[in-house]
Parts: sequence; C-alpha cells; structure tokens
Amino acid sequence: MKVILDKSQQTERYSSATFLTRAGIPVWIDRKHAIQHNKVMVVDSQIVITGSFNFTKSAEEKNAENLLIITDSPTAKKYLENWEKCREHSEQIHESLSGK
Repeated sequence: MKVILDKSQQTERYSSATFLTRAGIPVWIDRKHAIQHNKVMVVDSQIVITGSFNFTKSAEEKNAENLLIITDSPTAKKYLENWEKCREHSEQIHESLSGK
C-alpha cells in the first residue's frame, strides 16, 4: 500500500498521515494542488475503486456517497500512471514528520 494525501493531512493533529506512517505505510504529501481530492484505490493492478466516498465514518453512516468498482487491467493501469505522475511532484513524509 502507498498513499498520496493533500497538505491538510500533515498539519492536522491526528491525521491520516500520522496513522498511516505509524503503521509503516509509505505516504506522500501533494503540495502542488490545493486539495488532493482523488479517491482511488488500485488493487492487484486490475481493480479500481473510486467515487466520492471518503472512507470515513461520516461517509459510511451519514453522507450521500457513491463508490464505483471497476475490474479492468487497462483501466487500472491508467489510474496507476496518474498516481505515479502525482507522486513525482509530491513529498514523501516519514513518521517523525507526521506528528509523532
């Protein structure tokens, strides 16, 4: 697992960046864009999970959200290429920088 988050996630006291880096998951912060608003998971280079769903308790219990699951390797490849382009201009953070 690898994750790109927007810059707000590094400044919040108990953020996704803190949780993920403490779990040993590589995290990058995208400072180029105002908000890193992509909500995409690529699983095994063949399944894409995307939509408005934020993977939060509020999204699950209160919000009107959508989630789309696509099983198609060529589509997954395009999403992975987009992720890599974003990672190239993002800064990797480490546990000591994420609020530990």
